[in-house]
Amino acid sequence: MGIQIAPSLLSADFANLEAEAARIAGADWLHVDVMDGHFVPNLTLGAPVVEALSKVAKQPIDAHLMIEDPDRWAPEYVDAGAQSVTFHVEAARAPVRLAREIRAKGARASMALRPATPIEPYEDLLGELDMVLLMTVEPGFGGQKFLDVCLPKIQRTRALLDKRGGDIWLQVDGGISADTIERCAEAGADVFVAGSAVFGAGDPDAMVAQLRSSAEQHSHL
Repeated sequence: MGIQIAPSLLSADFANLEAEAARIAGADWLHVDVMDGHFVPNLTLGAPVVEALSKVAKQPIDAHLMIEDPDRWAPEYVDAGAQSVTFHVEAARAPVRLAREIRAKGARASMALRPATPIEPYEDLLGELDMVLLMTVEPGFGGQKFLDVCLPKIQRTRALLDKRGGDIWLQVDGGISADTIERCAEAGADVFVAGSAVFGAGDPDAMVAQLRSSAEQHSHL
């Protein structure tokens, strides 16, 4: 698939998400952060908003569920129109079963890891997934500073994915900007979530193009 950019609507104007999606026409995905106030200390939006957005946005929706009990709730987001659904492995009780259920409903299944969660214990799960999301900040708030300590984990995850083969995407989320995307691309990421860097720019769609170009120039994939 090559490099993909998935702007996070967490940094967009919640009062007019349809218009905000139109401002980033060049984006590959719309990244929707779902927070429940339990798994993370913030509360955002849920399946009804995803469903409404899916009917008006031209880009596919990438739902990132920072919630407790994703085993129960994640399939609902496929029904709501998300074409990629990410659950946190720290919160999932049966991650293999959940990934298979998401896929069976027709969406891409993705597993997210917080910065301190190692990838190695989950190597055997990779074949059940379409994407791995490595958080490069602590999940819960937008606008945080990128954690360089995550770069070695990106490299180790890329090595595991390459060893396994197949087409499993490696997404990074947190503090991704023109200043940090190059390091992440060099480390092996190929899908990039950027929130404030995109929606804080004068021309969000031009920033999407700039981020894509920077990542492509530094990617070894």
